[in-house]
Amino acid sequence: MLFKSRKGLDFTRKKRKVNHKAVRSVSIWIVEIIIVVLLAFITVFFFGKRVGVVGKSMETSLYSDEQVLVNKFIYKVSKPKKNDIIVFKPNGNKKSPYYLRRVIATPGDSVQIKNGMIYINGKMLQENRRVATIENPGIANKKIRLNKDEYFVLGDNRNNSEDSRYSSVGNVKAKYIEGKAWLKVVPFSRVGFVK
Repeated sequence: MLFKSRKGLDFTRKKRKVNHKAVRSVSIWIVEIIIVVLLAFITVFFFGKRVGVVGKSMETSLYSDEQVLVNKFIYKVSKPKKNDIIVFKPNGNKKSPYYLRRVIATPGDSVQIKNGMIYINGKMLQENRRVATIENPGIANKKIRLNKDEYFVLGDNRNNSEDSRYSSVGNVKAKYIEGKAWLKVVPFSRVGFVK
């Protein structure tokens, strides 16, 4: 024997017992971290765009300087519906800030504003929320027929909004829609789903 045991010292290797409980606990912890990172990646990929509200167009639903998360995924599997608040660049203008407006009419619909009221396909629009009578119908004073890829949008603050009534915005083409306004995140006091 090369090594002699002196006064109780033993230099031979002893087989360590594996603590299976600790290994299992660490393995679960690693899997949980991987799942959280994956969920964070998916959330950022689909809802990662944060857009600021500019101006008073969407009051009282959204206020200037609020921040909202945009659901970029939803319109890849479905189409915007009436009453959705969409996020878009008017006429695809990349230098323009994002606009947030409510969908009033969808492809194939006709829209006209007369006597301060909105008519979709000849029927007066009944809205669930209280909105002002429209003072300026803009280009919608005459009937507008939407093409298969166009949406007519208005701000909730009808008399203080640049929206589809004006040629600077016009009918919003589907290809310019970034997504659906989904969640208010700033300021903290107004955090909640966009309605």
